[in-house]
Amino acid sequence: MPDSCSSSPSARPPLRSRTVFAAAHVVADPSAGTTSGGPAALDWDATLAFRRHLWAHGLGVAEAMDTAQRGMGLDWAAAAELIRRSAAEARAVGGLLACGVGTDQLPAHGATLAEVRAAYEEQLAVVEDAGGRPVLMASRQLAAAATGPDDYQELYGHLLRQSTRPVILHWLGPMFDPALAGYWGSHAYDAATETLLKIVAAHPDTVDGVKISLLDAGREVRLRRRLPPGVRCYTGDDFHYPELIAGDEHGFSHALLGIFDPLAQRAAEAVRHLDAAGPGGVAAFRAVLDPTVALARHLFQAPTRSYKTGIVLLAWLAGHQSHFTMVGGLQSARSPGHLRRAYELADGLGLFPDPERAARRMRTLLAAHGEEDA
Repeated sequence: MPDSCSSSPSARPPLRSRTVFAAAHVVADPSAGTTSGGPAALDWDATLAFRRHLWAHGLGVAEAMDTAQRGMGLDWAAAAELIRRSAAEARAVGGLLACGVGTDQLPAHGATLAEVRAAYEEQLAVVEDAGGRPVLMASRQLAAAATGPDDYQELYGHLLRQSTRPVILHWLGPMFDPALAGYWGSHAYDAATETLLKIVAAHPDTVDGVKISLLDAGREVRLRRRLPPGVRCYTGDDFHYPELIAGDEHGFSHALLGIFDPLAQRAAEAVRHLDAAGPGGVAAFRAVLDPTVALARHLFQAPTRSYKTGIVLLAWLAGHQSHFTMVGGLQSARSPGHLRRAYELADGLGLFPDPERAARRMRTLLAAHGEEDA
């Protein structure tokens, strides 16, 4: 259960100038006795309470994405239940919800293209039935089975033609998941970009947007400028998000970011400066969000896929959950020194509602590792 003093604030109106999703983590059930590689067990009360916290600040929730440990402990059965439960919560509070559609019910190796397509279709049906906005996540199985760009165009075209609502296409770079190297049929990013743009151009009415997670601001801007009118670019760049969301004279990025899990209040506060559309709005936005980049770069440092550990640490220190246990034992994926620095950076930003409790918890964690006090 979340700590009592971490209850959500009074609901704020949705953000207007940008569509902003926080990719949300899940809270493990520490009493379930599960083992690494086994079915995931979640603390549903704490997991859903955290989503209400995000909605209360005016953010959307990106559900069952990589921040929720898809492919790193959260199996498809648990993800499907998470999608259904979050969708019910979203309807109750009027919250914006996007949900990950993948192929992780398949074995890691050996799937055929037909099996990949069927797996995507199964998950797409679950998300659409729940009422969420589908996010077609990059698939490890597709990356292994595809022989070139044509396979991507054919499979994504099939899914987009059958989708009942606009979807978000997700390009997750190999720094987040090495198994996704060569996605869109090429290891050369320029060629991969052309394939992605061909898919979007062929289906502009069924693509809500494209989420780019390559940690390359220049490449994102160039792609953003080539998207058809009405197709959003969602930044997934946890290193350069302030400048990408602020934008330039040619446009801006919306956001679907894991770093906004611990930065929900800050992110919403910053975007409301853009909503006001007055003189100095961009400067005020940057003044709020720029100081958070050092924390983001620390959490997402290589190996980037282990960023979830720091995200959950901060949720525990902030009082959104009562323990620092993760699905699949991933709390051990970062060193005590890395976690200590994450605490210091977050504390310097004033992210903890109860700084004394955060410090006490951090001391307890470090002591368990034989480290000095925080």
